[in-house]
Parts: sequence; C-alpha cells; structure tokens
Amino acid sequence: MATLTIRKLDDSIKQSLRIRAAHNGVSMEEEARRILRDALSQEKEQGKLGSRIQQHFARAGGVDQEIVPARSPVRPAPDLSGTRD
Repeated sequence: MATLTIRKLDDSIKQSLRIRAAHNGVSMEEEARRILRDALSQEKEQGKLGSRIQQHFARAGGVDQEIVPARSPVRPAPDLSGTRD
C-alpha cells in the first residue's frame, strides 16, 4: 500500500471531510480513500465513448427514434447473361 500526503489543503475542505467521515462513521483517512476510489472507478467506467453518449442522452430522458428500414434497389440489376464479350 502507498502513502499519500496532501499539502496546502484548504481548511474548509478538511472540515468538510471531517464532517463527512463522522457522518459515515469512519476516519478521515478512510473517507478520503473512499472518495478517491469512487471518483476514479466512475471515471474508468465513463471512459468509453458509447457509454458516455448513452449517459448524456439518458439524463435528457433518452431519445426515441424511428428505425428506418433498409432500402431496396430502385430497379432490378440488368441481366447481362445473354451478352457477348
């Protein structure tokens, strides 16, 4: 396991971390680990383009779009079996 020291942390951030940790019944250190773990795992999951697009439109209620059937040729291909080279 690694050790991390965070310097120049605002007092308000430290106080918020202390309150959040107390609310969750854990130490400030454990709360910081949880915050980092959650933030980085979400970032990893959101990294794929398709997932990010789906999440974007899900927040807006999704998209209902009619699926257009494949087109058939306008006319049949010519029969060239009777032609000579």
